[in-house]
Amino acid sequence: MGAEEFRTLRSRLYQIREKMPLKRLMVTSALPKEGKSFVAANLAQVMVRQHGRRALLIDGDLRNPGMHRHLGATQSPGLADYLLGECDEFAAMQRGPMENLFFMPAGRSVPSAPELLSNGRLKLLLQRVEPLFDWIIMDTSPVIPVSDATLVAKFCDGILMVVRSNETPSDLAKRAREEFPDKLLLGVVLNGASSGKHAHSKYYYGEAVGSQT
Repeated sequence: MGAEEFRTLRSRLYQIREKMPLKRLMVTSALPKEGKSFVAANLAQVMVRQHGRRALLIDGDLRNPGMHRHLGATQSPGLADYLLGECDEFAAMQRGPMENLFFMPAGRSVPSAPELLSNGRLKLLLQRVEPLFDWIIMDTSPVIPVSDATLVAKFCDGILMVVRSNETPSDLAKRAREEFPDKLLLGVVLNGASSGKHAHSKYYYGEAVGSQT
């Protein structure tokens, strides 16, 4: 059932793409442990299941990188190394677990994530890799604790906000949503629902490559 939900999300994103430019997609959440990395990783995988589609998945959570572990990849070199000017975009990229899926890990630990994300090299990176991929999906730090996601949003075409069912406080979800312009917010992904047709989603969570943190 979970796989079908991601296919539905993919279809809706393609419908949106018919009305506006949409290639650089940011996935975030109000708080940690809502499932943003899980959604980003599995969305990237379902994108490349379509013949000939290529996707780049970027771990942009420089504060708490972890996606590389779930994909069986190394943490560095990655985004931070590129932003520091220590490698080029191709050295920071790895082949993902599926054909036509590429992965850029967060890179080595850094003390100054906001400064790195706003130094101009992220914009350059996305401009350089954009012609190579059909989708660029970027996981970021959660919105409420730090400012990183609002910095990354400036360079993206659209944003998906992940909300964890029965856990995310509504006031914090609303506060996080207000950090972004209406035109950028594409929608909300409800993660962890346990009723109705979502009752079997835990099985998919266990089988999927990705994290719910």
